[in-house]
Amino acid sequence: MFGFIRRALIEYSRKTDYVRYIRTIPSPKTNSSDKQQSPTVSYLTGSCGLSLDKAISASRFVQIENTEGPDSVLRLLQSHGFTKSNIIRLISKYPKFLLANPEKTLRPKIEFFESLGIVGEDLTKILCSHVNILSRSLEKKILPLFVPNISRLRAEGVPEDHIKRLLIWIPRSLLCRVDLFEEVVNEVKAMGFDPAKKTFILAIRSKAFVSREIWEKRKELLMSYGWSEKQFQLAVVMRPDFMLTSEKKMRKLMDFLLNTASLKPLDVATCPNLFLCSLENKLIPRWSLLKVLMSKGLIKHVNLVCAFVVSNKYFEKKYVTEYEEDFPEITKAYREQTGFKDLVADCET
Repeated sequence: MFGFIRRALIEYSRKTDYVRYIRTIPSPKTNSSDKQQSPTVSYLTGSCGLSLDKAISASRFVQIENTEGPDSVLRLLQSHGFTKSNIIRLISKYPKFLLANPEKTLRPKIEFFESLGIVGEDLTKILCSHVNILSRSLEKKILPLFVPNISRLRAEGVPEDHIKRLLIWIPRSLLCRVDLFEEVVNEVKAMGFDPAKKTFILAIRSKAFVSREIWEKRKELLMSYGWSEKQFQLAVVMRPDFMLTSEKKMRKLMDFLLNTASLKPLDVATCPNLFLCSLENKLIPRWSLLKVLMSKGLIKHVNLVCAFVVSNKYFEKKYVTEYEEDFPEITKAYREQTGFKDLVADCET
């Protein structure tokens, strides 16, 4: 019995010692000053130009022990027109890019895009905006899909400049399976789009990313707000990529445009560019400013659709600068996007 007790005490002592050991283990978190002094962070800030915060964040995905390879990557980018800001943007999005083989992996991809006429600023735009392409195999993914799909567009008579535009805007649309891309092209042709016009590639872009099921759901949503079949087709023909707008945004936009701004369904259908506008940052501030100006008798008849879609420069010149001196509180509220609720409330009382 005493032997059993002795063994139990020894076992208990071992467990309590283990617990005490566990409790005294220091926190595994790395000290922030250690991160700042790491070779990786130093390289990312010094050679790549990243801010300290971005460098620390990027260092979680890449470790640089030898700078020879990353130096070669940076030299390759610079030789193809990448600026410091381009490199910062690219490395911030895809830190592992620095570890790629510049001659076997990167140069062939860059030269492939250059062979398609994507050079200089266009090249930096496509690679910085669509970094996922850099992780695709040139031989297994890019060439087997890009080449036949581009050839298909050329066979339909799509101008080279339009193909180039599609590549820059959204290259993923050309990374569809060849059979699926063939279906998209045939469907767009059946809808009546002219391959020689820019709307053809806009339709390709939309149909490549919106399934038939989602397309029909978005169509039904718009028709529930009073659009006819003819009006829907009109909007699609004018701006097919408006169908990339999510159902949530469509609903919010239609509620605002029809119920708040008092537009007619036909007004919206004849200007599908409205779906490409930001409700919070563009439409609501502009409508609020115009409402206040109209309530004060400063403007009378306004084509709201045009006022909503014109450039910021034109809108400010016509509706902001014109009244800045006499009504600074109004223009200030517009520029700072504050105080509009009170101004609009005063108009409605």
